[in-house]
Amino acid sequence: MTISAPTLPDQIAAATDLTKTYGAGEAAVHALDGVTVGFERGSFTAIMGPSGSGKSTLMHCLAGLDRPTSGDVELGGRTITRLTERELTAVRRDHVGFVFQAFNLLPTLTAEQNIVLPLDLAGRRPDAGLLAELVASLGLERRLRHLPSQLSGGQQQRVAIARALISRPAVVFADEPTGALDSTSSHQLLDYLRHTSQAYAQTIVMVTHDPNAAAYADRTLLLSDGRIVDDLVAPTADTVLAAMKRLGS
Repeated sequence: MTISAPTLPDQIAAATDLTKTYGAGEAAVHALDGVTVGFERGSFTAIMGPSGSGKSTLMHCLAGLDRPTSGDVELGGRTITRLTERELTAVRRDHVGFVFQAFNLLPTLTAEQNIVLPLDLAGRRPDAGLLAELVASLGLERRLRHLPSQLSGGQQQRVAIARALISRPAVVFADEPTGALDSTSSHQLLDYLRHTSQAYAQTIVMVTHDPNAAAYADRTLLLSDGRIVDDLVAPTADTVLAAMKRLGS
């Protein structure tokens, strides 16, 4: 295979005493309230919580899409919280992969052009072997010349996954990646994400509201009022659902 897993896991991303406050005074909203958490290389983590719990804010801060009010974020051994916007853009381009519910494919580009877009923007040539491996493993060989409008929802999401993985990122962040998919496509997507974390040591952090989706991860973090209130190892749909019920969600 093109990518091999390390012998020992190590921390690839971390947040230390992370806070994020919107507004000021009595109108202030504390989206994150002192979150400290780490993610090992090759881990697959689901983040869950009630609406407004801070799960998306945590992911955005970890990915460098949003700046915390205080605290630090480390990504691939580098503290990113104090970087300039230009430096942050380079980190997101070179070290972060994104998979979103809405796919976010460019409608005028073919599937193949969408996949290699991050490398084109960085002025880098794609690794032909890795590209062929991703395309084959995702069953996209006959869809590379198709525009997004000519692909099913599941196929579009698979293109988005290939695009997220093509640059060999430190972390792939997935925001409700199954939200627009049917149950069969959702199962295939989650199974592939789990395979990718195990076979290629790819770190994946996924925000989801679905206990069944969280059960594919090897760890589930539960947030409430901007704090981590539970950390489930080897979660099942039942244990996740029970933990969510304890939160009253």
